[in-house]
Amino acid sequence: MEALLSNVDWTEIGWASWDTLIMVGMSLLFSVVIGLPIGVLLFLTGKRQLLEQPVAYSVLSFVVNVLRSVPFIILLIVMIPFTVMLIGTSLGVAGAIPPLVAGGAPFFARLVETSLREVDRGIIEATQAMGASVRQIIFGALLPEALPGIIAGVTVTAITLVSYAAMSGVIGGGGLGDLAIRFGYQRFQTDVMVITVALLVIFVQVLQMVGDRLVLYFSRK
Repeated sequence: MEALLSNVDWTEIGWASWDTLIMVGMSLLFSVVIGLPIGVLLFLTGKRQLLEQPVAYSVLSFVVNVLRSVPFIILLIVMIPFTVMLIGTSLGVAGAIPPLVAGGAPFFARLVETSLREVDRGIIEATQAMGASVRQIIFGALLPEALPGIIAGVTVTAITLVSYAAMSGVIGGGGLGDLAIRFGYQRFQTDVMVITVALLVIFVQVLQMVGDRLVLYFSRK
């Protein structure tokens, strides 16, 4: 066992782990910034909601469903021209972030919509009766009440992005996925493959644990 581990380039694994954290962190940030308003719009324009707009809801829902239905490995390839146009390259950490956001934002938007649907309608009606505007209802009632569910959605999205980031190694996206493919698969270094899988499992466990604690904390508020 020690002989196998002695052949591992730990510096390479360290940088790959850092790249994975950057990819997941940046793509999660953009996914939340983009997905949160989309999820709120999906909820507000839905049937029997504050801004009911069947056409707007259908169009937005269709776009979200299209992006969610495309397997991420295909999305990576399809988005290469757009990524090159936007970033200047489709390789490395920077080249992996646009497709990660394209896969993560619509996924998170649906989770936000689901969380908002679980808010007691009586709370919305009560705030309306007090003369609150739509903006006041959103920021004063809907989002605070749905916060634990939204945090749980962020956790699920982050874990999904970890797996997506690993898949981005197929097109040279960097990180642990790229390391596993180049060394673990192409060079048959089983030790590298095992270590990268173990690190990904640790990342997921830490994210889930932190997310669960945050949900529990805000559920007590």
